[in-house]
Amino acid sequence: MSDTAQAQHGFAAPEPQHDATARPLRAWQRRALTKYLTQKPKDFLAVATPGAGKTVFGLRIAAELLSDRTIEAITIVTPTEHLKHQWAISAAAAGIAIDSNFRNTTGVTSSDYQGVAVTYAQIAAHPNLHRVRTENRKTLVILDEIHHAGDAKSWGEAVSEAFTPAVRRLALTGTPFRSDDSPIPFVTYEPDADGSLRSKADHSYGYADALADGVVRPVVFLAYSGEASWRTSAGDEFTARLGEPLTAEQTARAWRTALDPGGEWVPSVLQAADTRLTQLRSAGIPDAGGLVIATDQESARAYAKILTRIAGEPPVVVLSDDPKATKRIGEFSDSEDRWLVAVRMVSEGVDVPRLAVGVYATSASTPLFFAQAIGRFVRSRKQGETASVFLPSVPVLLELASELEAERDHVLGKPHREKDGWDDELLVAANRTEDEPGEEEKAFTSLGASAELDQVIYDGNSFGTAVFSGSDEEQEYLGLPGLLEPDQVRALLRKRQEEQLADAKRRKPQAAEAPAAEAAPKPRSVSERIQSLRKELNTLVGVYHHRTRKPHGAIHSELRRICGGPPTAMATVEQLEERIATLRSW
Repeated sequence: MSDTAQAQHGFAAPEPQHDATARPLRAWQRRALTKYLTQKPKDFLAVATPGAGKTVFGLRIAAELLSDRTIEAITIVTPTEHLKHQWAISAAAAGIAIDSNFRNTTGVTSSDYQGVAVTYAQIAAHPNLHRVRTENRKTLVILDEIHHAGDAKSWGEAVSEAFTPAVRRLALTGTPFRSDDSPIPFVTYEPDADGSLRSKADHSYGYADALADGVVRPVVFLAYSGEASWRTSAGDEFTARLGEPLTAEQTARAWRTALDPGGEWVPSVLQAADTRLTQLRSAGIPDAGGLVIATDQESARAYAKILTRIAGEPPVVVLSDDPKATKRIGEFSDSEDRWLVAVRMVSEGVDVPRLAVGVYATSASTPLFFAQAIGRFVRSRKQGETASVFLPSVPVLLELASELEAERDHVLGKPHREKDGWDDELLVAANRTEDEPGEEEKAFTSLGASAELDQVIYDGNSFGTAVFSGSDEEQEYLGLPGLLEPDQVRALLRKRQEEQLADAKRRKPQAAEAPAAEAAPKPRSVSERIQSLRKELNTLVGVYHHRTRKPHGAIHSELRRICGGPPTAMATVEQLEERIATLRSW
């Protein structure tokens, strides 16, 4: 690699620094390595949670196979350009020289290198070239985040064509596989009880295991709801509350309206996230960094402007078409800058260990993307560090946050997406309207959205009741200590919730005993009255949720069944008052 190329990608020449086989391994890596060296399989699938150390494990396997001459060359396949260079940096530190600037147009590399790093797209562009390279030397292929081989049928076919002649193949992934019927090359499937086929990992190390071992940080999710309003292309205006039971289209539009940088939701949540980042920096994590994951480049730039006003310094902005993206991410990782704003490219595999605060400001909803995104914040550096992730209070994200520890396999022949009704394509489609078949689709118009801290999710449990953005109650949650053991986080959240509920109880009798003349005046307009009743109803739903553990949506649905009427966003003053009275009677 030339000095110019090295400088461009921000890393030094791949000169061996020490023997990879001498590097200390974590317990799960030692177990998986022992299994691999004992079985000597041609194909091996290791599933390990993000932050657990899949790269170190893969390079250790490569070093062992090079050492005993099982292989002569290595091909590392990654989903992104950035990850190619990240693998090369790690390999150089382990004494393995990898060319991450290999190009299909050249087709060759220096004999000083022991292998190359390429993307799945490169393989799909010229599978025969890579097949010939694989045939010419005894090759180990490391397929990083192998689920990408199932992104498109052509990609899977290309990977199979190129690497069937490989001596060894090591497949790595850290997240749930996609739920589709495209088999992933070199992955073993076994019959399930219902007749479907389920992927079989040779070694698994989940988030729950890693959390127990102190390998990853615990994650506290702060879910923000709020009133969102939008106008359709037909001129109709709608208002809905994030987190309430709505149609998929209504939820998608409320969600995207909340993410609109022109409304109140984004600035309020970014302000809360920056406050949390300041707390972590002053309470044990002095170099803590934050990451905002945006849906698109336009939103990313707008979020960056808002953060500049809030934090007093401009964030680092990384866009997918930026040729200096890898260098920018590396510089941010090594600095003490507060914020990084990026589109989806930073959601998978990117290693910035000091990230401790995240804002999930994207409409992506698949379990795969969510797990990859949260994986950016869980890498543990010292005991007691916690991560905080701010996200919209929509059912699909709340469910994923509650099931962070769940392990998922790739299942063939089972329509998961039809079952849960959620995927990214649905959200995209819901943001369009079509007046007549064949007419041009027109986007709806966001009118604005407010923000409220709806609940805090930790270890699969929900804590707290709805509080206003900027309130003292919100500050109580944003001020959680930065260094806490998992059981201390749980105990502190439970204590805060009990105090919140006790305060609400104390306020209720006082309000009831107050003379009518001294009672607070009712809001003058119908709009103000409706807003006030909606907030009261949602607070009571939150209290009832914590007593019964029933989902918020289920409580709203039961109230509608008993009292009748439309969803809360469309309910009249009388209907809202009836639901509040019914809920109080429960």
